[in-house]
Amino acid sequence: MSSERILVVDDNEMNLKLLRVLLMREQYDVRTAVDAEAALALVDSFAPQLILMDLQLPGTDGLTLTRRIKGDRRRKPPLVVAVTAFAMEGDETRAREAGCDGYVTKPYDVANLARLVKQLVT
Repeated sequence: MSSERILVVDDNEMNLKLLRVLLMREQYDVRTAVDAEAALALVDSFAPQLILMDLQLPGTDGLTLTRRIKGDRRRKPPLVVAVTAFAMEGDETRAREAGCDGYVTKPYDVANLARLVKQLVT
């Protein structure tokens, strides 16, 4: 298995399964979380290089979670890519201002997402 660690944060089980299968097929070490609490625990224990972050999460939203992860000075922050159904004017700007390093809208092109992930982790 590849040493590149990727965390997928999404409250939709179907989205988690799709991304997990896609990324594992590319030989990445993948973990998933359905909410901010689980994601923060994995950031500490798993130390992902990249997080694919849904912005609509129960409780703490993905933008707030990204700010918290990026603001933690105890470790080098992982790259964060917003993977979201938000596609209104200004949504990408808000995601980048929160610390996201990339922005992908749903539904996404699987091949393009795989290429983006490869560019970011290698």
